[in-house]
Amino acid sequence: MVSLGEVLLRFDPENERIHTARIFRVFDGGAEYNVARSLAKVFRRQTAIVTALADNALGRLAEDFVFQAGVDTSEIVWLEGGTDTRNGIYFIERGFGLRAPASCFDRANTAVSQLKTGEINWHEIFNQGGTRWFHTGGVFAGLSETTPDVACEAMIEARKNGAIVSFDLNYRDSLWKNKGGREAANAVNRELLPFADVVFGAMDFDARLSHFDAEKFRLAAEKMTGEFPDLKIVCSTLREVHSASRHGLSAVCYTGGEVFKAKNYKNIDVLDRVGSGDAFASGLIYGLLAEKDFQYAVECGAAHAVLAMTAPGDNSAATLAEVENLMQGAGGNVNR
Repeated sequence: MVSLGEVLLRFDPENERIHTARIFRVFDGGAEYNVARSLAKVFRRQTAIVTALADNALGRLAEDFVFQAGVDTSEIVWLEGGTDTRNGIYFIERGFGLRAPASCFDRANTAVSQLKTGEINWHEIFNQGGTRWFHTGGVFAGLSETTPDVACEAMIEARKNGAIVSFDLNYRDSLWKNKGGREAANAVNRELLPFADVVFGAMDFDARLSHFDAEKFRLAAEKMTGEFPDLKIVCSTLREVHSASRHGLSAVCYTGGEVFKAKNYKNIDVLDRVGSGDAFASGLIYGLLAEKDFQYAVECGAAHAVLAMTAPGDNSAATLAEVENLMQGAGGNVNR
């Protein structure tokens, strides 16, 4: 599985606030990268990340995180670092109770935002690497004026070489607020969705768990597949945010006229919600790559998302055994 996206360094004050912290713990993150990381680390699949980094100490630190995750780094594009070519970083406090998570991004002029069409040999990556799945999304597409074209180029070439193509509708206000907001982001997504087989996120659908209606989801999914006929699968997490520390979560998937819904996880104690949507995506992709049925895939994604919220950082610290145990109804009892 190959992902196209940014690798970010995350600076986490843990139990402190950003504006009062003196010590930060560093994690790796980045929406599309998170999916490749979990598939490698949790589900033991071969994955690679296509990205660009500035060749300096921070870039090499990001590379070291990717190495440790077991993700192939051979397709990282290295650019000379400087004030105009940087590596993306961000700071986040997790939130607690009624205090919501808060973040501060520093990702202007990053190396990956400077990628242009024709710079990456996608034919070689997909043709010689035996790629079965390609993943990218709205975060990468929102990085600059050139990144949507790079995503389009990659998606077209992936399809030509027989890979399944997935696209996440992820929206980041920090990327789009000065570029037209959600309306502009949706316009870019609509330009890219014709080249996707699987989409994470459903347009014109209320994804609150307490408001879930299977028929409404079916109608939203059928509207999307009508507009984008090559879409085969439409997926979404279902979430209820009671507080920063307590969520409800499930997930749903539409394919071939059928709706598959995961069981509800109510009143989950949340340590860190960031990356849980990416965890869902990786679990669902694992299920399909492992040739499981759609019910298994959506249950796997939902269980993995729940477990991802119990550990710090953008990424999951779960194991496949833990994911499957939770799918089968295991709770928080000690395992001796």
